[in-house]
Amino acid sequence: MEALWPGPLTIIVHAQPSLAWDLGETAGTVALRVPDHAAALALLARTGPLAVTSANRTGLVAATTAEAARYQLGDAVSLYLDSGDSPLGKASTIVDATGPVLRVVRDGGVSRDRLIEITGIEAFDTHEGTE
Repeated sequence: MEALWPGPLTIIVHAQPSLAWDLGETAGTVALRVPDHAAALALLARTGPLAVTSANRTGLVAATTAEAARYQLGDAVSLYLDSGDSPLGKASTIVDATGPVLRVVRDGGVSRDRLIEITGIEAFDTHEGTE
């Protein structure tokens, strides 16, 4: 996390009991991310941490523009913050750190080679699909 944040990496960890937010059914986990996007960082500086979800419907590719998110989510979202295209143009890599080995859940903006370089772990569990 130190090497890749802010950036396109999401880490799934066990939620601590002190996390009092109602996040719905999460199986006791929480996904953490620090984006590398000026508008998102400015928003977070004003609000503090936010509980949000990916900008896509389950099984569909994550949206990287407000227009793509609006297409998938429509009126289910009351406000879209549009600050242009995602600089990277792809979703974040999601790594599940809740098990005995790290597991890539979704390939994205951080390559497996970069994850191996940073962690020193030669192989990550393979993912079984997308988020």
